[in-house]
Amino acid sequence: MYEYTAFFEANEHGGYTVVVPALPGLVTEGKSLEHARRMAKDAVRCYIEGLRKAKERIPLEGETAQLRLAVRA
Repeated sequence: MYEYTAFFEANEHGGYTVVVPALPGLVTEGKSLEHARRMAKDAVRCYIEGLRKAKERIPLEGETAQLRLAVRA
C-alpha cells in the first residue's frame, strides 16, 4: 500500500482541485470534497499502474510539513 499527501483546494466552480506533490503532474478535481477524495484515490491508482506498466520507479513520499505563512507586503 502506498500513502501520499494530497492537497485539496476549493476552486471557483464550487468543487475542489487536488494535487499530489510526490507524483509530478497528478492533478484531479471533484464536485465536492468527498468526490475529490475518490477522484484523487483513483488518479493515484492509475498513476502507479502507469509507472508499473512502463517499468518505472514508483516514488515514495518523503516527510512533509505544512505551515501557514503570514507575509506583510
